[in-house]
Amino acid sequence: MKVTRTELVWPSKYDEAGNRVEQPRVWLPFQVIETVNMSRPSREVARRSEQTLFDFWDPKEGATFEEGWRNKLIWGDNKYVLPSLLRDFTGKVDLIYIDPPFYTGDDFTFKVTVDGDDVFKERTILEEKAYRDTWGVSLEEKDQGLTSRDRYLKWFYEVVALLHELLTERGSLYVHLDWHIGHYAKVVLDEVFGPGNFRNEIVWHYYNKFQGNVNRFASDHDVIFWYSRTSDYKFRPLKEKRAEGTVRQIRRSWDKTTGRIVNVKGPDGKVVYRETDEKAVDDVWRLSMLQPADRTQNLGYPTQKPKSIVERIVEASSDEGDLVLDCFSGSGTTLEVAEAMGRRWIGCDLSRYGIHLSRKRLLGMPECKPFEVLNLGKYERQYWQGVTFGRESNDNTQQAIFEYLAFVLRLYKAEPVAGMAHLHGRRAGAMIHIGAIDAPVTIDEITLALDECAALKHKELHVLGWEWEMGLAGPNNGVRAGSLMHQAAKARGIKLVLLQIPREVMEPEAAAKGDVQFFELAYLNVMITKPKPLTTVIELKDFVIPNTEMIPEAVRGKISRWSDYIDYWSVDWDFRSDTFMQGFVTYRTRKDGTLVLVSDPHAYPEPGTYRVVVKVIDIFGNDTSQGYSVTV
Repeated sequence: MKVTRTELVWPSKYDEAGNRVEQPRVWLPFQVIETVNMSRPSREVARRSEQTLFDFWDPKEGATFEEGWRNKLIWGDNKYVLPSLLRDFTGKVDLIYIDPPFYTGDDFTFKVTVDGDDVFKERTILEEKAYRDTWGVSLEEKDQGLTSRDRYLKWFYEVVALLHELLTERGSLYVHLDWHIGHYAKVVLDEVFGPGNFRNEIVWHYYNKFQGNVNRFASDHDVIFWYSRTSDYKFRPLKEKRAEGTVRQIRRSWDKTTGRIVNVKGPDGKVVYRETDEKAVDDVWRLSMLQPADRTQNLGYPTQKPKSIVERIVEASSDEGDLVLDCFSGSGTTLEVAEAMGRRWIGCDLSRYGIHLSRKRLLGMPECKPFEVLNLGKYERQYWQGVTFGRESNDNTQQAIFEYLAFVLRLYKAEPVAGMAHLHGRRAGAMIHIGAIDAPVTIDEITLALDECAALKHKELHVLGWEWEMGLAGPNNGVRAGSLMHQAAKARGIKLVLLQIPREVMEPEAAAKGDVQFFELAYLNVMITKPKPLTTVIELKDFVIPNTEMIPEAVRGKISRWSDYIDYWSVDWDFRSDTFMQGFVTYRTRKDGTLVLVSDPHAYPEPGTYRVVVKVIDIFGNDTSQGYSVTV
């Protein structure tokens, strides 16, 4: 391999022939799972205009955000999300700020609010992958000589390379890190962007961090690396108040003849002075850390940064209407700042809880523009099945499906069974049915599995699924025993257990450790009243989370009633089987932990039968939906 420049090299960066090993890229279509702050008539107008989900907003004179653009909050892994953004957004993102994992090895927890009190909860295995900063290596990678730091840098390079392609010619990338890995990351950034496009190393000095007793100088700063796509970049100089008050300064200006800064002189030939209490913002930002007592801005989310940092970046390197991207959006600080400052935004995160916090945070803003919550859904699962168990990404052969079923059974600690049409495995005395990777488990599907279970005289059926037909897990008329499906099974002498296949199944680290947990579906019950003609009110009456023994005692000990598990709930008053359109919504905040259990009245425009869907999100960020038919 001929070396033409200085760069970091790690095992697997180049193959034996000296060729760069590139990460495979796959484009997957996004699915809109919820539309927030947008009426259904507006959604129908957008659909009739034949705009796709990712039509790019062209800021023509007089154009508004409502013409061809919705801000986007995407739940998913960057290794799939970023390549999928490339098709529509290559060269179209004006500013990117990221606060990626720092490679610290810290074991982060996050706070959940129960009845107004903060309780700490450990992250899930999936969230650890992105936020605990653990970068374990497989046996194969160890054989290649790969260390956890090598793996981090390999991952970081792949992310930065994709972000470079997304930027406009005048766009900028800001990367927020600290002393653990920042010096290595800068070399990677030099390789991708070119050393000539390095603009600043910004030091964030958090002067109010309590350090305690340490045996070295206290670490009181992070670093933010600023790179531009080209030498022609956007930059707006910023001013800040002086800590020392008003000072007397010599006025200076550019001498166009010499190209130098010179003193300004008055008509009398004397140097001109001025008094000022401002100074130019330099590359050391003395900004306060978030404090635990700040219940307005501090959401109790690990890695959360103060808005003041992002506000400076957005103001300095973007204009109103520009597109801002944060693909490690966490609790949504960048999204809130971009929204408040009139920028369009795309936020991405792997944490379901982070997506939920961001949704609430944006809803709490006055006049927040409509935005969409998206994921890659079944398309990500289809791709994963193809590359994991087949010969190519779209492999859906019988052999690939068989290996997928065997893999899920193994994680569920069950064994496969042969010769069955609808039963795939057995664990102890229970038979097991596994739902398809790209379709919801249906009532008819479970009925066929129950028929086969009854014919074999088995008394217990476990159904594992990725998605579920609406209403499968809901209680019937307030009966806590479960849904009509559960009761139909009980009438045949069969215990029915419905279990969620978690997204962690697709993560090699979680699967290899055997840390994947399958949880029973939560379910809810409501009371629907009609206080006057054409008007409907919904009251939450019950919410059940099975397997509460798996919830940390620190959280369970705070729970005194079923509603304590609910953080947020909303209603789509006229669900059309396309995307959840948020109508009524209410939620807890750290400032106000109360939760309203009765909706505002909803008036329908005309008599008829409507499909109402109620969505509940629990204090851990998991959502449960239930559909009802309402005739008015």
